Amino acid sequence: MMLNTLYKLGAALGLALALSACAHQGGAALDEVGAPQLPATLSVAEADAKLKQSASEREAAENEFAARELECYNKFFVNNCLDQAKEKRRLILVRLRAVEAEANHFKRAESVRLRDIDLARTQESARLDAEQRAAAMPKPVKVVAPEPAPPKPEGKSIAEREAEQAAKVAKQAAADAAAAPRRAAREADYARKQADAVARQKRVAQRLAERQAEAQAKAAAAAAASTPAVAVPVPPVN
Repeated sequence: MMLNTLYKLGAALGLALALSACAHQGGAALDEVGAPQLPATLSVAEADAKLKQSASEREAAENEFAARELECYNKFFVNNCLDQAKEKRRLILVRLRAVEAEANHFKRAESVRLRDIDLARTQESARLDAEQRAAAMPKPVKVVAPEPAPPKPEGKSIAEREAEQAAKVAKQAAADAAAAPRRAAREADYARKQADAVARQKRVAQRLAERQAEAQAKAAAAAAASTPAVAVPVPPVN
């Protein structure tokens, strides 16, 4: 009787250890998927490459989920298998959305920067052209006889237009300088929200893995308790 009891305890302990090891491996995989890396984008070409790679990974994740879903229906714990597959796909999509948001944000900021550069070049070219035209104007010829005063030019003079343009440029530069701290604060808040989302997804994945490990351990213990005892032959006493 004692040998039979020890045999059952040993079998249950071995099964529990094996299930615990499997659960630990699954949690590590989920942690790896749920830890997106977001390096800063440095060029438009790099942003386009990130968006292309993200689209490819998104398609691969959907294909993997579809295949995994078919496999789950052939397993005993169908719901657990489906939940794990859905959670894995969701974590991948969260990471891809973060990558796409960062790349699109860089492209928009770069487009604004290039537009400002083109505007400044156009204004500078107009100013230089006006100066060249003013310098090329012929000087009036001195005559002895008095001449009537030339009529005043209609509209604003070149100097007035240049002064207004310079004032507009200075005003725009001041507005850009005033908006820089707010823009930096928005970017910092965006980065903080992304980091919080990543940490939250990792905690969710860890809790899901722990609940699955606990459920599997309980199922194994129940299966071991319901297994009929096997009689062990006892050698005869001489």
